[in-house]
Amino acid sequence: MSRWLKITLGVLAGLIVLLLINAVVVSSTTEDAEVRDEGAELIATSYGTLQVLDEGDPAGSPIVLLHCYTCSMNWWEGLAPLLEEGHRVIRVDLLGHGGSAKPGAGYSITDQASAVAEALAKLGVLNATVVGHSLGGTVATALVEQSPQLASRLVIIDQAPDDSFEHTSLGERAGHWPVIGPALDRLTAISPDSLVRSQYEQVFAPGFSVSAGFENPDQVVDDLRTMTYTSFNESSEAESDYSDERPLDDRAAEAQVPLLVIFGTEDQVYDADEAIARWRTVPDAETHLIEGAGHSPNVEKPEEVAPLILAFTVLGAKIRQDRAPKKEPTARP
Repeated sequence: MSRWLKITLGVLAGLIVLLLINAVVVSSTTEDAEVRDEGAELIATSYGTLQVLDEGDPAGSPIVLLHCYTCSMNWWEGLAPLLEEGHRVIRVDLLGHGGSAKPGAGYSITDQASAVAEALAKLGVLNATVVGHSLGGTVATALVEQSPQLASRLVIIDQAPDDSFEHTSLGERAGHWPVIGPALDRLTAISPDSLVRSQYEQVFAPGFSVSAGFENPDQVVDDLRTMTYTSFNESSEAESDYSDERPLDDRAAEAQVPLLVIFGTEDQVYDADEAIARWRTVPDAETHLIEGAGHSPNVEKPEEVAPLILAFTVLGAKIRQDRAPKKEPTARP
């Protein structure tokens, strides 16, 4: 064997060892919860501590906002103020995201929903309209399944019933491969902000300025870098596992809660027309398409999304009341 071949093989072996060590280190990283957003508070649950922001009218009908994958409560900053008049608006960072805890395990959708339910119970929330964007829509579905008295109306924003509607690139899939995924995660920490920001372009309509969508131009960069590799990887797997076990439309139909589904016509993650057609099979589901919006109309066109949610909050409460079992009048002696 030539000297240069030996050197090359030695270098390759060294790189493999470094990649394996990195995979072990990155995969075992955990982080405690911290208040990252002004006015927010930390609420301890059995599954991990959540960062929660409680605003609006304390006596108003509650609206709970659950964000997307690799996002945070700040993805609602344009929409939340439009909902606050006459409503209590509660934003939650899901486990593994934003200011919430990033444990070494426990990212199943049922665990996420249970954590949110515990936090809302501690806040005294009942009969809420729960709005979930993408991953948040999956968690919101689980929440209405688990706690129909707490979460009695469901709004889904750009989340398909299952992964069959999804368009994923090879690069996105590689981010979840063993060894390769942790290595890419390490690169994310040192990559230029512009490169990290470009990974979010698919989450909006073509041509939408990612930086212009937030008060903090680097919001998406901060959101991704805040996550550990475990929370990044397991949150995605949990989302797929939950809808593979049973599609979200079937779950919502069985829960029999009032349902509103909103999609952007320019969604680059899911086929919007096909996904919303499937949602329409849920009895009495209300559906809307937002023209020109991509996968995140809550960020891109909050002024069009807010009236839909507000109207549905009132209508959904009436629908639920009409569906409630009627009590037989008590006969007078």
